[in-house]
This record gives sequence, structure tokens and C-alpha cells, in this order.
Amino acid sequence: MHTQRQNSGLIAGLVALCAALVASGWQPYDRLTWLMEVAPVLIVVPLLIATRRAYPLTSLLYALIFVHALILILGGAYTYARVPLGFWLQDLLELGRNPYDKIGHFAQGFVPAIAAREILLRGAFVRGRAMLAFLVICVVLAISASYELIEWAAALALGQGADEFLGTQGDPWDTQSDMFLALIGGISALLLLPWLHDRQLARLRRL
Repeated sequence: MHTQRQNSGLIAGLVALCAALVASGWQPYDRLTWLMEVAPVLIVVPLLIATRRAYPLTSLLYALIFVHALILILGGAYTYARVPLGFWLQDLLELGRNPYDKIGHFAQGFVPAIAAREILLRGAFVRGRAMLAFLVICVVLAISASYELIEWAAALALGQGADEFLGTQGDPWDTQSDMFLALIGGISALLLLPWLHDRQLARLRRL
């Protein structure tokens, strides 16, 4: 029953993601920026479909990946510096810039933290909760640093054309703050979700 319910949820989520991709790519603010922003979705979703039977994930991780994909898709449609939700938060919190990209980098830490935790626990690659948390945070920071290197490469290759993708909005410390938000996201995931994640992992082992 649980597997059937999860499969139905995954199909619904896939349909919703496809619809969101089509809508966001219909008339994005900048076509190249849209493609670069949604590239992780275009890579990860087919990979998850291909490995669904051989290596199914917990419902929690699938749900987190779905939310993260929506964040990327929305950012791709408007560019991160122009997402309406970000302008609303900017006005609400009286900020000097649109903070939507910071939401994306927080998710970039939060979601990979659970993904890394799941892989490490299922493969029995580590013992002890302290070492598990340490390695998860290392993975989160490695992913964040890799993404910043990709942004740097885009800046070198595209010059001014990469401004929409980078979304720095004139902040000279944007790279550092992006990685800090990813770190906070990873720590938050480890503080908030292990109880639910452990329960779902136990259920997955019994299948």
C-alpha cells in the first residue's frame, strides 16, 4: 500500500515538474539563463527515473528534490534577481536586494544534506552520528563550492552575459554568502529531519 501510494505521488510530482518546466521555458526572461538554471533538473530527474527500481529513495528525499526543482525552475523563468517572491520578501524584510537566490542556496544545502545522509547510511559507509553529520556537511560544502566554480567558469566564458545567471546584484561577497547559506541549510536539515528520515529508511529496508 505504501509503495503504491508513493508511486502515485511520484507520478503526480513528475507531471507537475514537467508542466512547470514547460511553463517556465515558454517565454523566460533570458533563454540561456533559463537553460543553465534548470540544467540540474534536466539531469537529475531522468537519472532518478532510470534508477527508481534499482535504488528507490525515501519519500522525504523525493519530496525535497521536487521542491528544490521548483525553486530552480522559478529562478530560471525570471532569473533569480527578478523573481516576484523575492521582491515581496525584499519589501517585507526591508532588504537592499532580492533575496530569492539565497533561498536557492539554502535549498542547495538542505536537500543535498538529506541525499548525502541517505547514501551514507544505506551503504553503511560511516558509523557514528557525529562522523555522519561531519561528512554530510563536507558533502554540502563541496557541492556548494563546485557550483560557485561553475558560476565562475560561466562568468569567464560569457562575460557580461553571465550576470543574470550569477545574480550577484552588485554584492562583492555573494560567493561567500551563498556558501554560508548552503552551510546553514545543511545544518538545518540535520537538526530538523533525522527522526523522520530514519523512520523512512527503516521502512525502505523492510521492502
